[in-house]
Amino acid sequence: MLKTIAVSNEKGGVAKTTTTLSLGAALAELGNRVLLIDLDAQANLTLGVGFEPGEAELTSSHIMLDNTPILSVRRKTEIENLDLIPSSSRIETSEQFLPVRTNYTTILQRAIKGTPNLPYDYIVLDCPPALGAITRNALAAADILLIPTQAEYFSAYALRNMMGLIRRTREVDNPNLAYRILVTMLDRRNKTHRNIHEQLRSTFGTGVLSTVIELDTKLRESPIAGLPITHYKSGARGSTQYRVLAQELMEYVKETENKQAA
Repeated sequence: MLKTIAVSNEKGGVAKTTTTLSLGAALAELGNRVLLIDLDAQANLTLGVGFEPGEAELTSSHIMLDNTPILSVRRKTEIENLDLIPSSSRIETSEQFLPVRTNYTTILQRAIKGTPNLPYDYIVLDCPPALGAITRNALAAADILLIPTQAEYFSAYALRNMMGLIRRTREVDNPNLAYRILVTMLDRRNKTHRNIHEQLRSTFGTGVLSTVIELDTKLRESPIAGLPITHYKSGARGSTQYRVLAQELMEYVKETENKQAA
C-alpha cells in the first residue's frame, strides 16, 4: 500500500532535504519503488539527484497550480527504483495564489489519491522551510510527517509551531496524520546535544525515532556529486544510519497496517 511521507520543519538548516534524499534512496535500495517530490523553491532536492533546476518543462508547481497529472511530471533518476518530480522557483507563486482557491490545502492530497495505480510504495515530500500553503498541502497528503531537528535549543523550540500545525491538519484535512521526530546532525561528544536529545525523548516519547543521524562530512559532499549518501559513499556512517531509518519507518508502517487490519 502506498505511503506518503512529508519531511518538514519550519526551521532551516536541520538536514531536511538531505533526509528526504537519503531516506528515499535507502527505501529504494531496500526494494521499494519511491517517488521524491521537491516542493521547495530552492530546488536543492532536484540538484541533489543531479538535475539542474529550471531545465525541466514541468515541475511540482504544475501539479499545485495547473492540476497537471503526477505521472506527467515525474522524471527517472539514475538510481534504480527512484523517480523525482523536480521543483523550480515558480512554486513560490503557490504561496500567493493557492489560498484564494476553494479547498486549497488538499490539492496535493487529491492529486495523489486521484491518480489510479500509482506505481510506488513510498512518496517522499521535501517541504519548504515555512508553514505556508505548500507545507499545509504536504501534511494534508501525508500518512507520516517526518520532522528532522537538531539537538539544539532553537531547533527544538521550533517544534512548538510544528505541533500546532499537526493539530490543525488533523482537525481539518487529515485526521490520521502521524508524526515522528528525527534527531539530525547529532554530536555525541557535545553535552548540550545529549541533554536536548534526552529532553526530546522525555517530552515526545515514542514520537522520537530511535534512529539518529550523526554529523558526517560525507553527507555534505554527496549533493555536490548529485548523489544520495547511500550511493556516494555506501559505507559511510550517514549511509548506514539512513538505512536504519528506512528500516525503522518501514517497520512502523507495517505495524500500523497490521493494527488497521486487526
